[in-house]
Amino acid sequence: MSAEPIPHSPGPWCPDPRRQQRADYTLEDLLNLPDDAPRVELVDGVVQVTPSPTLGHQDISFLLRLWLHSHAPRHLRAAQDVGVELTVNTSRRADVLLCRAGVPSGLSLISPADVVLAVEIVSPGTRRVDRFAKPGEYAAAGIQYYWRIEQDPVHVYAYRRGDRLGPGGERQYELVADSAELIELTEPFEIKLSVAEITP
Repeated sequence: MSAEPIPHSPGPWCPDPRRQQRADYTLEDLLNLPDDAPRVELVDGVVQVTPSPTLGHQDISFLLRLWLHSHAPRHLRAAQDVGVELTVNTSRRADVLLCRAGVPSGLSLISPADVVLAVEIVSPGTRRVDRFAKPGEYAAAGIQYYWRIEQDPVHVYAYRRGDRLGPGGERQYELVADSAELIELTEPFEIKLSVAEITP
């Protein structure tokens, strides 16, 4: 009696190089990725694997989400590491976000119309994207508020979508507050955040 050969796994999922060259991935493709797919974002039809965050990054993310969960009004909901549908071929994963409380829990991609605040925590591997690309994309998609958090030391930069237009005619963010000690804002709700509370 002979044993059946054991099927070998073809290896972990990775984007199709031809589709990457054509840049024709869509949000629908993202929703149908296999379970073994890595953490990815979709940028102009190209699937990009996102680097793993550091412990310090995750500590800040957790503490901020906890703070927002405890302080935001009931019609808003705090979440971590959730995808946001920016266009038909672009989605980003916000480190932390505030969305409308009525958004169904089963979603892995949220419409920008349901996002009130998107937050990115800057790491060495994400500096350019978090400081330039993501705020431009979030503002163009209509997300009203954006926070950028720098590490070492922890410093919060709070932005609001303003009337100034960018090169492509889209509205851009304008800085409304920044501090390594205390952030006080009236929008998107009454905020008095001691930066020490989100510092690991």
